[in-house]
Amino acid sequence: MRSKKIYLSPPFLNGDEIEYIKKTFKSNWIAPVGPNIDLFEKEISSYLNVNNSLALNSGTSALHLALKVLNIKKGDYVFCSDLTFVASANAIKYIGAIPVFIDSDLESWNMCHKSLELALKSIKPKAVIVTNIYGQSADFEKIMSICDQKKIPIIEDAAESLGAEYQSKKSGSFGLLSILSFNGNKIITTSGGGMLLSNNEEYIKEAKNLSTQSREDKIYYEHKKVGYNYRLSNVLASIGLSQFKNLDKRVKMKRKIFRNYYKKLNTRFGIEFMPEPDNCYSTRWLTVLKLKNSSLSKNSLNLIELLNENGIESRPVWKPMHLQPLYKDYNFFSINESCSISENLFLNGICLPSGLNLQFEEQEKISSIIIEFFSSIKS
Repeated sequence: MRSKKIYLSPPFLNGDEIEYIKKTFKSNWIAPVGPNIDLFEKEISSYLNVNNSLALNSGTSALHLALKVLNIKKGDYVFCSDLTFVASANAIKYIGAIPVFIDSDLESWNMCHKSLELALKSIKPKAVIVTNIYGQSADFEKIMSICDQKKIPIIEDAAESLGAEYQSKKSGSFGLLSILSFNGNKIITTSGGGMLLSNNEEYIKEAKNLSTQSREDKIYYEHKKVGYNYRLSNVLASIGLSQFKNLDKRVKMKRKIFRNYYKKLNTRFGIEFMPEPDNCYSTRWLTVLKLKNSSLSKNSLNLIELLNENGIESRPVWKPMHLQPLYKDYNFFSINESCSISENLFLNGICLPSGLNLQFEEQEKISSIIIEFFSSIKS
C-alpha cells in the first residue's frame, strides 16, 4: 500500500482555528467587515512596525492596489524581479504598464542591485517591485540606496517572506508599499488572502476605498471611479489571527526542517543550498537546493520525477519571467552576459517538501532517495 503523499508546503493548522471561526459565527460578523479584520491588520502592523495595513483577498490584489495608489498608468515602466511567481508581473499588466525584468544575485537569489543599476541606464521606471523569494529578503540597503537617489518608489513583494528579517528589520517593512500573501501554502494562511502595508496613511485609505468598489461616503450607493471587490472577509481574518499568534514558532520549525536537509545533503554530489547572507534571517519557507555540477544538474528534472513517483512533491525553482512565453518579448537586464543568474537557478534548483507537518522520518526518506539517485549516476 502506497504511503500518503508528501506535499511541498501544505496548510498547517494550530488546532484552534475552529474556535476562532465559531466565535465569529456566534457574533454574526460573517460579512466582509468585522472586528477580526481590524484586529488582524493591527497585529500584523505592530509585528512589522508599519503604521497602516489593509487586509485583502490575495497578495496579487495587494500588488494591483499598490500600483494603483502610486498612480502607475498605461505605458509606464515598472521594474520587477525576474525570479518570482507570475503574479508579481501580472499585476503590472493589470494596469496596462510595461514590466521590465531584473536578474538575481547569487548572494540572496533576489534582485541584483548591479543589474538594477544597468537597467536604470536605459529606462526610468515609475516603480520597482522587489520580490523576496522562498522566505529570504533582498539586499534592501543597496537597492533602496539606488532607488532613493533616482526617487523611484519600491513595492516590496514579501508574499513569501513574512517572519524574515534583513539587518534586524522585518521583511514587509522596507517598501514605500509592501504586500503579504496568506495563500494556503504560505507560512500562515487565511486559506486565501493578502495584505497591503504602508507608513503612508493616505495610500492605505485610497487602497481601502478601491478595494470596496470605490463607494462614495453617501447614504446611497454612488461611484465616481472603478473599484474592486478585494477585501478579506471577517471569517478568514479569524483564521489568520489564530495562525499569526504562532508565527515565530513556525519560523523556527521551518528553519529546523532546513537544518535537517542541510546536515544530510550539503556539499554531497555537488549539492548546495540557498545561501543566507550574514545580514539576513530567512524563514526557510521552502528549503531549496542547487546542483553545482553541470553534469548532475541535467538530471534535476529526473530527480523531481523520481520523487514524484515515490509520492513526494517537489518542483524546480521559479521559472524566470523573461523565459515565460507571456513575457519573453519584454526587456530583461542582467550583468551576466552568457547565462543569467535567474536562469541558472531555474535550471539547477529544486524546492524540497517543507511543510510544517513534515515528519523527521519523511525527511530521512526524501534525503535517502536523493542520495541514492546521485550515487547511481556517479557509479
